[in-house]
Amino acid sequence: MAGIKDVADAAGVSVATVSRALSGRGNVSAAAMQAVQKAAAQLGYVVSASASGLASGRTRNIGVLVPVINHWFYASVLEGICTALMREGYDTTLYQLSKDQQQRHQIFSDFLQRQRVDAVIAINVELNEDELVALHALNKPLVGVGGPLPEVPTLHVDDEAVSALATEHLLSLGHTSIGFIGGSLETNVDFQVPSHRRIGYERALQQAGIGVDPGLIVGADFSMAQGYEVAKQLLGNPATRPTAVFAVSDEMAIGAILAARDLGLSVPHDLSVVGVDDHELAPLFSLTTIQQLPHEQGEMAVAILMRAIRGEEAARAHRAEHRLIVRGSTTRPPQ
Repeated sequence: MAGIKDVADAAGVSVATVSRALSGRGNVSAAAMQAVQKAAAQLGYVVSASASGLASGRTRNIGVLVPVINHWFYASVLEGICTALMREGYDTTLYQLSKDQQQRHQIFSDFLQRQRVDAVIAINVELNEDELVALHALNKPLVGVGGPLPEVPTLHVDDEAVSALATEHLLSLGHTSIGFIGGSLETNVDFQVPSHRRIGYERALQQAGIGVDPGLIVGADFSMAQGYEVAKQLLGNPATRPTAVFAVSDEMAIGAILAARDLGLSVPHDLSVVGVDDHELAPLFSLTTIQQLPHEQGEMAVAILMRAIRGEEAARAHRAEHRLIVRGSTTRPPQ
């Protein structure tokens, strides 16, 4: 196996120049850079991550904290993060923060303290005071995706504005009886996203002069299956059936569409449905939704983090964009 001295000899430069050229640290002329890269490629030389880490104090590894990995939103954010980190030459270490307090304690008191990461990205995880102290004690760049973390720059959408926009779309079509499929107590751990989206829904109704009917509000776990189950109950009584439903995730919205079809209701003629995410299945169901681009959020979070790691710019909070995508699942209410 070729070593760094072999590369230096083949390129006609010093070992120090090879080190600077392949690590990206320090000034190297364009000619020397080209010679080093050519020699390294011809010899099949690969930089040793462990040796580079010992020399630089960096591991080229980023820790990512996430509450679950089997939901489309989190998987999409993770995909964006991993894609961007690979492009930057960094590895990813994933830590799933369950509700198991012993497991969470081990992550913060042991795994993260091993100094095997250069920085941390937290995706929609709400941390207690001890966990925040442990995270800041790493003295590493930190970035959040989702809800706010004290003293941590975060990339997030305005969840109240998201749900208000979805509700206002239905109101603009003439709907006055709008059901709401939100989160459950279990899903409300990720910065109370379901609560914030309910606030936006209720605010839009109140601004339109429509009272909030608790009977039209149900909770689920952000899955298609539970969206189906709760929607079937919400839509099953013809005396109280709403003419529209806003679900705080596309998967639950798709569940509502399937429940409506099983009840013999036509979407959108008998029932309009709006979701949030712009899930990959949304076009298949012609679902009107609020797009929030989770893959791009993951890439943006890495871009913010890389600037902080390189000392180019202090990380700061950013607002991710969202927009209404109108498809065929919404129309005016039945006359």
